[in-house]
Amino acid sequence: MVFVSLLSAVACIAIAGVSAAPGNLTQMRELRRQLTARQSEPAPGQGTFDGFFYSYFVTSGFDTTFTNIAGGQYEIQWDGSGDFVVGQGQNPGSTDAVITFSSDFEPNADSEVILSVYGWSENPLVEYYINEFNNDGLFDITFEATQKGSVTSDGSDYNIFIHEQVNQPSIEGTATFNQYLSIRESGRTSGTVTVANHVAAWASLGMDLGTLNYQIVAVESLSGSGQATVTVSGI
Repeated sequence: MVFVSLLSAVACIAIAGVSAAPGNLTQMRELRRQLTARQSEPAPGQGTFDGFFYSYFVTSGFDTTFTNIAGGQYEIQWDGSGDFVVGQGQNPGSTDAVITFSSDFEPNADSEVILSVYGWSENPLVEYYINEFNNDGLFDITFEATQKGSVTSDGSDYNIFIHEQVNQPSIEGTATFNQYLSIRESGRTSGTVTVANHVAAWASLGMDLGTLNYQIVAVESLSGSGQATVTVSGI
């Protein structure tokens, strides 16, 4: 409703057009600035920006600023503890996606933070990570998970794990579901991820995905502070 109100106000002033007084022109510019700011720095939730899907989830305890810079580029600044997951990508995702990403990644030394291709499937409900960067291993994404195998893709070995989440938040509300985890051994903050290689490896281990929901290149943190600017293509 806020967007509708702002757009209506801009439209009304625009209709005045040629005869608009300097004060009205100033007001119109300010309304346009507010509208742009609201779109580029959204409240927690999901939406689209410049042709890209974005997701912004954060719990209390974190002070975060998420900014959509452009389609395929975003910035996140964080400080605190709890959990946040933010990113850009596509909805629905694709098992054949070849995703290229780069980032200016500046976490503090003690920040529990990861960078991953992240998404969900339905029927079955699965949360999956193709983890590319873990700040000195401080974020133990494989805690209580079971290693199932490994796969070689995009210049590195990835160890594959499965973990059951019991009564945890999901895209379908509080639910019990599996996490599929591919953890890159040689961490990086830029490169290419061939999603099909992981999907095939998971399937060979009895870890099948259902219908894909959203798929993003995501920054997630449990504690600490820092900032990252992430650029995504191939989605």
